[in-house]
Amino acid sequence: MSCNPRGSRKPDSRYRCDRLTHGVSRGRHPLLRRAERLDQYRRTLSGRLTLKPTPHKPVVTEPNDLELGASTRTLQGVPARLSTVLAAGLSAYALYWVIGIIQPQIYRVTFLLMTLSLTFLLYPRARISITRVTTGDWMLIGAGIIALGWPIVNFEQFVYRAATPNTIDVALGAVTIALVLEATRRTVGWILPVTAIGFLVYSYLGPLLGLFGLGLFAHRGYPFDRLVGTLYMTLEGIFGVPLDVAATYIVLFTIYGAILHHSGAGQFFINWAMAAMGRSGGGSGPGRTITLSGFLLGTVSGSGVATTVTLGAVGWPLLRRAGYSADVGAGILSAAGIGAIMAPPTLGAAAFLIAEFLRISYLQVITMAAIPAMLYYFSILLMIEADSRRLGTHAVDVDLPTLGALTAHSGYHFASLVVIIALLITGMTPFRAVFSAMVVAVALSFLRAEHALRPARFLAALESGGRGVLPVAATTATAGIIVGVVTLTGLGLKIAGIIVAMASGSIFFTVVYAALAVWVLGLAVPVTASYIISAVMIAPALTFVGIPEVAAHMFIFYYAVLSEVSPPTALSPFAASAITGGNPFRTMMLTWKYTLPAFLVPFTFTLNPEGLGILLQAPWPDVIRTTLTAMAGIAALAMGLGGWLVIKAGRTERLLAISGGLLLFYASPATDITGAAAVALAVVLHLARVRCGTVT
Repeated sequence: MSCNPRGSRKPDSRYRCDRLTHGVSRGRHPLLRRAERLDQYRRTLSGRLTLKPTPHKPVVTEPNDLELGASTRTLQGVPARLSTVLAAGLSAYALYWVIGIIQPQIYRVTFLLMTLSLTFLLYPRARISITRVTTGDWMLIGAGIIALGWPIVNFEQFVYRAATPNTIDVALGAVTIALVLEATRRTVGWILPVTAIGFLVYSYLGPLLGLFGLGLFAHRGYPFDRLVGTLYMTLEGIFGVPLDVAATYIVLFTIYGAILHHSGAGQFFINWAMAAMGRSGGGSGPGRTITLSGFLLGTVSGSGVATTVTLGAVGWPLLRRAGYSADVGAGILSAAGIGAIMAPPTLGAAAFLIAEFLRISYLQVITMAAIPAMLYYFSILLMIEADSRRLGTHAVDVDLPTLGALTAHSGYHFASLVVIIALLITGMTPFRAVFSAMVVAVALSFLRAEHALRPARFLAALESGGRGVLPVAATTATAGIIVGVVTLTGLGLKIAGIIVAMASGSIFFTVVYAALAVWVLGLAVPVTASYIISAVMIAPALTFVGIPEVAAHMFIFYYAVLSEVSPPTALSPFAASAITGGNPFRTMMLTWKYTLPAFLVPFTFTLNPEGLGILLQAPWPDVIRTTLTAMAGIAALAMGLGGWLVIKAGRTERLLAISGGLLLFYASPATDITGAAAVALAVVLHLARVRCGTVT
């Protein structure tokens, strides 16, 4: 078959020949292998997709959660049944924790034991064992049962020995650390485990750093038994706050998302967005549909790559018919998907950690995230508008149901989201609020026989929820190792001091250096781990120069999300390019372009106290003013970066728009006036050219 990735419209020839799959066959890079699997998934859907949704026929089939991560086994027989029992049992155990009484430390240890066992069952050591569980995997499961069963059966004595662990404690603690690192390697790759090993070496060899001119980072060093005792036997290491959040907030919201998925909510959200936006905006209508769909799916997903893949299955045919290229279409899909990490009420895993680190309610985190999330999607909409005009895309004639008919038929899917928000407002804990929302979702699913969560489908939802939490559980356990070392050695304060010293105490340069540090960290590790490490090492630098804690943590959260855009952890762009057949690196750069204006918003609430209005942490006049100026700044940057308003923007107009837009993000009266003047001048010059008929 000839290779014609640009010209062919046939899915098989187009996708077999693209450079992405050639790169996979040559280099077998883990992320490209993942993209290949997503491409295979897209091909299985290609014959079944339709752009004619009706209230009674869903248009998208969502993939299993596990297809969104590293390679997983296709099991049969006893191992398959065991994995189902373990995954569904993990979800049931988490649900029982909400309404039952379990000692917190016992719960965390048992949760880790179940997730490690399930990980070694489902995630192979290498591709050669993709279809069967090896003897080595059974040995790892057995080692986990022994190492984590020890603190359960000897709990009281185990806790009392934390400061003076015996030989068995040290040996089993070392085994637990090794198992956690291996589980993390299997689920999210080797970079995070290697980073954790580097921290372990640092904790042991701290006194030697002075010999190599690294005296700023030197410490007294800690013996192996003390280190293992801290990481394995206290709540300052593996079983600390990160794993606690995974075992409570994250697993419950993951189960909730799985229940909504199996009850048809994801299909409904995409259909609803198509009905709302499909006829609007001419050539930008399909892009608007994808953006709204991304927001609706993001409210219950919290996963950028999962939302991207779900959107891509139905959204790419729509974008392609509108005239978008594979690269641009993939950029739109991934930008809309990444927003799931920032879309209330679910957000991403890191948002739950913010609540725990700051000791604030999850409702407050949702409240603080509301306006930045709105600005994020506003940015994407404007960037898509500029690109649709520049590229000359056109409207797509599709048979859509009316919005009213679709809402009347399946609008009950919104009910559980309303329940969560309402119960949080009344003061209920997030755990009981999401549990109640699950009950509502299950009950309402019986309104439509095709989506009713009868026992078999409900069991599948529990299994999907249990499987979906595995990468996050491994990541947070490994992040707990890093946090334990940072706390033990005082490294966080050392790093914070270095950042402040480099910035000479300037808030502006401290914020810039912090953003760069979080971004660089995000190049190596996933969003959750990036936030956790930044919270203990970089956030103190921001608070030292006077930035409020809530603003500091929200700042590093948003810049940790950049890891979803940046290689080598740019999972969403890689997934989107696999679906559309686009170039993964061009897709990544286009995603950067679509999301860049929104990622400047965090500077607004850190550089100036008045900017806290964007986080709803200021008087209402400041909230309104800072939100409007941020929207104006985003619009100006969209004009400057997109290069289009009414017609193609000139170089001077674009420069003025970008300069004015940047000034509008500072959130002070002087910069607002100056920035608004620059943007106004750019618009006046542009409209003057339009009137004169000058096109540059």
